[in-house]
Amino acid sequence: MATQEGGSGVPAGGEADVTDEVADLFRALGRQIKVARARAGMSQKELGDRPRSGEETISSVERGRRTPQPELLRTVDELLECGGLLAAAAEDAERARARRRVRHPEWFRDYARLERDAVEINFYNNHDIPGLLQTERRARALYEMRKPLLDEETIEHRVTSRMGRQEILTSWPPPMVSAVIEETVLRRPLGGREVHGEQLEQLLKLGQLRNVELQVMPTDRSEHAGMGGAFVLLTPKGKAQLGYTEAQNSSRLITDPEEVRILAARYGSIRGQALTMRESLSLIENLLGER
Repeated sequence: MATQEGGSGVPAGGEADVTDEVADLFRALGRQIKVARARAGMSQKELGDRPRSGEETISSVERGRRTPQPELLRTVDELLECGGLLAAAAEDAERARARRRVRHPEWFRDYARLERDAVEINFYNNHDIPGLLQTERRARALYEMRKPLLDEETIEHRVTSRMGRQEILTSWPPPMVSAVIEETVLRRPLGGREVHGEQLEQLLKLGQLRNVELQVMPTDRSEHAGMGGAFVLLTPKGKAQLGYTEAQNSSRLITDPEEVRILAARYGSIRGQALTMRESLSLIENLLGER
């Protein structure tokens, strides 16, 4: 399937109204931040440097083009001495963010629906960290470096959608999630050192969850069962396990029992060749300390 943004209309049920209301709230918060920043005599760069969010983020939030995160609102409220005005809106912003229409690209929607109902998800990634485990800043950086370029609205929708998927990690009952990530991926500072450091910290935090098992495939292995590329094994509730692959603007759901069996056997070999979970978390801690 071609990886193009879906062109379907808004379903019935008031989604368009919800989306408009959310956008209006974010624009209003952006204007309040801009006024408070100007009153404090602070530039967008100066403000962006303080909460470590960056000038571009502040600019986009002030224009209502980017979702203001609750943590950012609380930090900016304190920095600009807003007397709790922005901090009080943090919970409203979080609820509005949850209500915003999740709009996956059309080619990804079948997988996203299955993922929501999954009882088990297994990832092998050879060039990136699974989207389900990414930080928001890393996800945004990845979309911003896409070629051809994506417009800001598309980036914002896709980041929001990716972050929305992560709710299944803490839902109840949560799916069992395992992931094998290449060591080279953990050493490549995509998005910059700071963004990469946050991502490593996120992996350490996720690795402590009872339903998440992380392993690292070290670069010094002389045998590697995953040379055929990245894939996902997914088991929806009450249904047979299936596979999923993405490569060069195409995606494929694999339902043939024999193909799925081969992927499952391959994944077992990959896990056997990777570091143990304890060794993997120790390696991530060491990488974080080397920054």
